[in-house]
Amino acid sequence: MKKLLLLLSLSLLLMIPAHAQKITTQLVEYKEGQTTLEGYLAYDPAQKGKRPAVLVVHEWTGLNDYTKKRCDQLAKMGYVAFAADIYGKGVRPASPEAAGAESGKYKNNIPLLRARVNAGLDHLRKMNNVDGKKIAAIGYCFGGTTVLELARSGADVAGVVSFHGGLGTPNPADAKNIKAKVLVAHGAIDPYISKAELDGFYKEMNDAKVDYQFIAYSDAVHAFTNPDAGNDNSKGAAYNAAADRRSWEAMKQFFAEIFK
Repeated sequence: MKKLLLLLSLSLLLMIPAHAQKITTQLVEYKEGQTTLEGYLAYDPAQKGKRPAVLVVHEWTGLNDYTKKRCDQLAKMGYVAFAADIYGKGVRPASPEAAGAESGKYKNNIPLLRARVNAGLDHLRKMNNVDGKKIAAIGYCFGGTTVLELARSGADVAGVVSFHGGLGTPNPADAKNIKAKVLVAHGAIDPYISKAELDGFYKEMNDAKVDYQFIAYSDAVHAFTNPDAGNDNSKGAAYNAAADRRSWEAMKQFFAEIFK
């Protein structure tokens, strides 16, 4: 019986494509001005030639294991995934208070925020295995806010996806610069996004005639894609498995469209 089980196991392994068994990951240093940043790269080395790529932007706690996990998922789908570092090498806030203070430096300085995310994009675009005409950017919470600002900066990307990110901007007129298609995955009962902010986003996108999609997920609050957020909606941030799954599928369909 043991021999039979061993043979079955080996047969199953042989049925799995070799390239699906391992991705390459590494920390990558790069610069924005005089600041050293440390991003995270993930890709499938068995995929030959230039590939579509995805820039991933972290939550307010900085580049962490959750961000890396998302990069790994994208790499297994065949994309070159690069997590940008907005804060700088080694700057990884360990408490909500520290995260709020650090993220606030960039939310209150949009030119700096745009410079940092564009530095990550530039680094990704220069990679030998990246098709520079097929790049998207996705972000979570603070990162969702950031990729929308990347689009508003006029960055040459095919699309951006904001997962439970802030929607407001001090520069709504900059929406005229948007070249990318936009997908927003939003928690329908997210207490951190006011009706005024939501209405302002709609007006901004509509006035600039941006090609955008906005999907609101029922019973979802802030941070609904992150299991580490817990499951208590009353706290304003909580995981929602259905919204996580549905928003990831929506992103995949969005990529299929923009990378045609």
